[in-house]
Amino acid sequence: MHTCIYHEYNWGGRSRVGYTLEQLKRDGIPKLLNGIADRDGWEAKRKEIKARWEAFIGGLPELVPLRYDVLAEEEEERHRRVHLRYDTAYGDSVTAFLLIPKDGLRNADGKMPAIMALHQTANEGKAEICLPTGKKNRRYGYELANRGYVVLAPDTITAGERVYEGASPFQTAPFYEKYPEWSAVAKMIADHRQGIDLLVSLEEVDAANIGAIGHSLGGYNAFFLAGADERIRAVVSSCGFATFTGDEKPNRWGRRDWFSHIPAVTDELEQGRVPFEWHEIAALAAPTPFFNWSGQADAIFPHWEPIAEAMRDLRGLYEWLGEPERMLSLDGTSGHDFPTPVRAAAYEFFDMWLHASSVTGQTGE
Repeated sequence: MHTCIYHEYNWGGRSRVGYTLEQLKRDGIPKLLNGIADRDGWEAKRKEIKARWEAFIGGLPELVPLRYDVLAEEEEERHRRVHLRYDTAYGDSVTAFLLIPKDGLRNADGKMPAIMALHQTANEGKAEICLPTGKKNRRYGYELANRGYVVLAPDTITAGERVYEGASPFQTAPFYEKYPEWSAVAKMIADHRQGIDLLVSLEEVDAANIGAIGHSLGGYNAFFLAGADERIRAVVSSCGFATFTGDEKPNRWGRRDWFSHIPAVTDELEQGRVPFEWHEIAALAAPTPFFNWSGQADAIFPHWEPIAEAMRDLRGLYEWLGEPERMLSLDGTSGHDFPTPVRAAAYEFFDMWLHASSVTGQTGE
């Protein structure tokens, strides 16, 4: 039996804690509850993790006043699709699809649960998950709207309608030219938090029952969002959770020629260390109901064994918090995919935790 402890070092002139790569290789996944005796101890650790996380991603801006423009509307058989653009921090705006069911899962007040549907690394952005022409096993925005949920699906920076002029999709260099001390991860969280503001403003939406779902890029964006905003009441992440432990390509999270998530991570890796382990970031949302799906044949995140170990440790935290039923992690033999049976289970998870009163079909297809 072993214990992986924090390693203290100095970052940006401030004392920070994290792990050396040698520690992670030797000891495996660090235990969330190591040295924690009571709730106060966990809350103190959670606060420290949150501060460390926000420092490395460059901080999160305050929400700006809600404002959005409707660009177009189209009717599908079971929902209406609104093409819109909403304001976000620092004078920017976000293009999105808002899907409003024609026969929704209404509560006693006539309001419907809602979902922030976050897309994967697809050049088409929101269109891939919201249109019937989207890629197979990726149309979860479309399916959830057909199931009765109000859905907001924003484009991330560098995708869909938000590709920088003269750049290719998922090229973040123009972003860092403007914001050298920030990060694409913080930008996405900020944009998605503004999306929650939009959802809660709608008369159709039950503001107490909003979830977040995503695959791959959208999967980790979903639990990043839940950790940053308590208005997210349930999370589904498909092939979006990974660990530094066992990852042969840890700089996927750092500075690259392509999509650079958190440039400061590269500086740490060059010193043989990391600022956190990823289940600590997922734990910021605990005990928010969390559904995770991972594939053992995932070519993007092939290190499924430490991923499963991290999920077990996160489940242990939920148990310790007295909410074991709120954490469900599944893994199977598929690749980097969101198969139909798994989506069906994920949608039922939303039905349970977002108090949906009825469903229409297994997946809403």
